[in-house]
Parts: sequence; structure tokens; C-alpha cells
Amino acid sequence: MSLELQTASAEYQKLQHELATLVDARTRLDTQLSESEMVKKEFTQLVPSNTVYKLIGPVLVQQDQAEAKANVQTRLDFIQGEIKRVDNQIKEIETKSDQKKDELVAIQEGLQQNQPQIPA
Repeated sequence: MSLELQTASAEYQKLQHELATLVDARTRLDTQLSESEMVKKEFTQLVPSNTVYKLIGPVLVQQDQAEAKANVQTRLDFIQGEIKRVDNQIKEIETKSDQKKDELVAIQEGLQQNQPQIPA
């Protein structure tokens, strides 16, 4: 029974680590989404005569406004899709984690009930 407790505990810790990794990824995606939305907002203030540049490595390269706007929208769509995917993974891991926690509690209760009772 003790081996079962150790195995379940290790699995629970692994799930918690996966959850922390996913939450970190979700935070990074939120940052990227916010940055891309700011860029999109700035694009709304452009007039056709404005020049748009894109940073490619250490060089600024002139880019067509329509192409730049399309690229930002594509990036926004991608990030939003990734956020949904990560959110679903987080929910799945949270569910598995809760089940594993319940299993740990049941194992611990079983161990306590099987301990020899010391007479008072």
C-alpha cells in the first residue's frame, strides 16, 4: 500500500508540474495577445501615406500596410487558437489532478485504517 501511495504521489506531483508549465505558457500567450492587439490598434491610426517597417533580424524592412495588417491579424488568430488549446489542456490537467488528489486521500485513509490500534 505504501508503494501505491508513493506512485500516486509522484503522479500527482508530475500533474502539478505540467499544470504550472501550462499556466506559464498561458501567461506568455496573454502577453503576446496584448502586444499584437496594441499593434493592431496602432494600425487603425495609420493613413495610406504612412510607411510601415518590419524588424527582420537586425534590419528594418519596409512592408506593405495591407500585408502588415494581415500578418498581425493572422498572428492574433493563431494566438487566440493557442490560448483555447492551452485552456483546454489546463482544464484536463486540473481534472486529472483533482482525481489523483482524491486517490491520494483514499490511499492515506486506507493506510491509517490498516495501522494497528494501540490500546489505551
